[in-house]
Amino acid sequence: MIEFLKKRIKSLFSGRGKHVESVEPPVRANHHYKHKHIEEKQKQKSHPRKFEQPPVSGIKTIKAGQNKKQKPPTFDIKPKHTPLKPDKLEDIPAEEGKTRFIDLPIHQDILFGIQHLEFKYCTSIQAKTLPFLLEGKDITGKAQTGTGKTAAFLIAAFTQLLNNPNRDRLPGTCRVLVMAPTRELAIQIHKDAEALSLFAGMNNLVVFGGMDHHKQRDLLGKPIDILIGTPGRIIDYSRSSHLNLSKTEILIIDEADRMLDMGFIPDVSRIVRQLPPAGKRQTMFFSATLEPNILRLVDNWLKDPVTVESESQQLITDLIEQVFYSVSREEKFTLLMWLIKNEPFERMLIFGNRKDSNFNLAKKLVRSHIKCCMLSGDVPQVKRMKILEDFRAGREKILIATDVAARGIHVDDISIVVNYDIPERAEDYVHRIGRTGRAGQKGKSIGFVCEYGAYSLEEIEKLTGQEIKCTMPTDEMFKYTDYSRGS
Repeated sequence: MIEFLKKRIKSLFSGRGKHVESVEPPVRANHHYKHKHIEEKQKQKSHPRKFEQPPVSGIKTIKAGQNKKQKPPTFDIKPKHTPLKPDKLEDIPAEEGKTRFIDLPIHQDILFGIQHLEFKYCTSIQAKTLPFLLEGKDITGKAQTGTGKTAAFLIAAFTQLLNNPNRDRLPGTCRVLVMAPTRELAIQIHKDAEALSLFAGMNNLVVFGGMDHHKQRDLLGKPIDILIGTPGRIIDYSRSSHLNLSKTEILIIDEADRMLDMGFIPDVSRIVRQLPPAGKRQTMFFSATLEPNILRLVDNWLKDPVTVESESQQLITDLIEQVFYSVSREEKFTLLMWLIKNEPFERMLIFGNRKDSNFNLAKKLVRSHIKCCMLSGDVPQVKRMKILEDFRAGREKILIATDVAARGIHVDDISIVVNYDIPERAEDYVHRIGRTGRAGQKGKSIGFVCEYGAYSLEEIEKLTGQEIKCTMPTDEMFKYTDYSRGS
C-alpha cells in the first residue's frame, strides 16, 4: 500500500497537463474473494430465488416463458405442393350393399379429392344423408363420432358451392358456417375440408379461442368459402364487425348434444339469429342423441328436415371389444403395466377421473421406464395442441387424460382405450370408448372395475343396453414388479 501511495503522489507532480493512467491498488486474493462474495449476496437479496418443482422426466412439460419460443401449429395455410389433378377418375368396382361416391352427383373436383384420400365407398351415414344433402334439404342426423358424418356434410357443402358460384362477395363473409363445440374438433374439420377441396381452390378458415386472435381476425379480410369455428370466437368476431353472417348460405352444427352439455346453446342461438332465416338457408344438424331438448332446437332452426340415423339404436359400435377386469385400487397399476407390455397397440388412451391421480400415474409410468404424455384442463392451448399432434403423428404412444381434457380429441388409430377409473357418468363412458373403433377400424376398451367404479356399472348398462360381465385377471397379469414404489 505504501508503494502505491508513493507512485500516486509522484504522478500528481510529474504529470501535470498530461493524461494520467489510473493505477489500481494491489488487491489480496482474500480481499477479492470477500468483495465478490458480498456482491453475490447482494444480488441474491435483490433477486430472491424462485423454487419450482422439477418436472418428471418423460412427461411433457413446458417451463415458464418457453411458449414464446414455440411456434404453434397453423391451420390456414394450404399444402405447399398441391399435386396435379388427375386426368380422370378411377373406375371403382361396384359391390353389393355399398354405395360408391362416383354414383352420387358430387362435383368432380371434390371427387378428385375423395380419390386422393383413397375413399371409395360411402359409410352408412354418408350413403343415407348425401342424397338429401345434395338436393339442398335440411337434415337432422343422429350419428356418433367416427361414422364419417364430417365428410358427408363437407362433401355436400362443397358441391353446393361449386355448382352455384358467387363472385360478388364481401370481405368478412362466409358461404358456409360450421360450428363445433371444441377447438380440436374445429381444427379436425378444417383439416378434412382442406383435404377434400385439394383440387377445388377453396378458401377455408378455422377460428377458435385460446390463441392467434389477431391473426385469425386478419384472415377474415377475404371472403371465406367455409368457416369453421367454436361459438365463442365466432361471437367475438361478429361483435367486432369483422365477421358478417347475413350472407351465409349453409349452416352446419356438429355434435349438438355436446354443445348442450357444455352450455353453448345460448351462444349458438345468438349466432343463428344473425343468419338468414330457416328456409332461406340450408341447415345440417348432427347429434349423437335426439332427446327432447335436442329436438326443440331442431324445431327452431330447421325447416321440414329429413331425419337420418346412421345405424341401429345401439350407442356403442360392434367394432369395439369391451373388457372389464375386477381389481382393487392397489392392483390397477400392475395390471396396466402388464397390458402395456403384452397388448399390441399403436396408440393407447388412458382415462382417469382426477387430474392429480393422473399426474401420479404418469410419474409412476415414467419411473417404470414407460414414456407417456398427459393432458389436463389447465394445460395451455399451444402445449395441448403440440401434445395432441405428437399423439396423432405417433411420436407419443400413450396419452393420459381426464374427461374435460379429452373433449374434442379426434385421433384415428387409437387401438386401446383404458378406463383406469370407471367414469361416474354413463355418458362419459360412451364418449371415452368412442375414441377407438372409428372409421371402420376395430378397437378395444378395457375397464378397471375397483370397489368404487363398480357403483357406476348399473347406469352404464342402462344407457348402453348391454350387460357388463367382469373378468378376474390371471395370476400372470400380476407378476410384474412395480419398480415405481418407493422411488
